Amino acid sequence: MMKSAGSMLLALACLFSAPCAVAAAPSAAVAPSAAVPITIGETHLIPFAKDDMRQVNVYLPDGYGQGNTRYPVLYLIDGGLSQDFLHIAGTSALNAVWGRSLPVIVVGIESKDRRAELIGSPGNAGQRKQYPTAGQSAAFRTFLRDQVKPLVEATYRTNGDDGVIGESLAGLFITEIWLREPGLFHRYAAIDASLWWDDGALAKAAAGLLAADRQRGPLFLTYSNEGPETAQAAKVVADASGPLVCLVPREDLTHATAYHTLAPQALQFLFPTDNKHDAEWGFEVTCSKKS
Repeated sequence: MMKSAGSMLLALACLFSAPCAVAAAPSAAVAPSAAVPITIGETHLIPFAKDDMRQVNVYLPDGYGQGNTRYPVLYLIDGGLSQDFLHIAGTSALNAVWGRSLPVIVVGIESKDRRAELIGSPGNAGQRKQYPTAGQSAAFRTFLRDQVKPLVEATYRTNGDDGVIGESLAGLFITEIWLREPGLFHRYAAIDASLWWDDGALAKAAAGLLAADRQRGPLFLTYSNEGPETAQAAKVVADASGPLVCLVPREDLTHATAYHTLAPQALQFLFPTDNKHDAEWGFEVTCSKKS
């Protein structure tokens, strides 16, 4: 069929001018499909104390539902849905896609009163006055050991290997576990650990706690530009521990940026793969297997 003169002129104009809208033949309307939820995991509610139920959020790696493979577990302190669960679950998934770290089951444990639950000492005089609930971390450690870990191991296909990660006060808590109850996890990552608490008391106790010579896995320990108290305390822990501690000074980072920057490296340290990566990808990790 011959085109009309008007339609031919319109086509020519579209060839030589700015973007041009050309009328299309009407098509049958297609109704959008109904929205469906995006599911990334499961939540368990576990009693921490009377009238105090805690979220334990679980991310299952890609492919978990299509086989019988068993996986290592990454325990995340401050792992509530409004805390770091989505961040670390997403980092784990992306790392696994790149082959940067192994696919893992991520278990996020919610904290509430972080100073009570994640700090092992009441602090110095000023801290005790400002934060009167601080210093009850032993109860939260018991919660992990006696309730959270048994639930995870009974419910999911775990392979007996695990690690733990957390930042700030959670990093302090993780360092304390590593020193006081090292068998609770196989490997540890404490990002920007708040080792300044109580005038560095935990760091000062490190040598004595390590003298017990209990078997413990490696610790990935970092600090940013929080000042000399934090840096010095981290160095004291590392010096007392020898090669068991991978100390990563990152004073180019702030407390607000360190976790997002260093979490991929921490997971690579905790759960390395046998993959060989091009150096230009930037997947080098201090103290860990090289690309």
